[in-house]
Amino acid sequence: MQKLKVNDEVLVRSGRDKGKRGLILKLDYKKGRVLVKGVNLRKKAMRPSQANPNGGFVEAERSIAMSAVGIVSPKSHKAGRVKIADQGGKKVRMLVKCGSALK
Repeated sequence: MQKLKVNDEVLVRSGRDKGKRGLILKLDYKKGRVLVKGVNLRKKAMRPSQANPNGGFVEAERSIAMSAVGIVSPKSHKAGRVKIADQGGKKVRMLVKCGSALK
């Protein structure tokens, strides 16, 4: 069972975008990277195509390190670490600080 999942709300703990919140769009466990909506935006030059006939610049998210994010608690709305606990024979993701279970 993984500690981070797609559509988890996370808070950026370090880096240029420290303090921003967003949802996880994509995970790459091999590289240890995570793509968060609205975080680490970069501009990219696009050539003209049929879909975009004028071309121009597009802003897109880039991945950041998994260690730079913390999952937001549904109770206290603060970021915390995740542990995997056993509840009634099932493995459940729980926040270490407040003990609330995650979906």
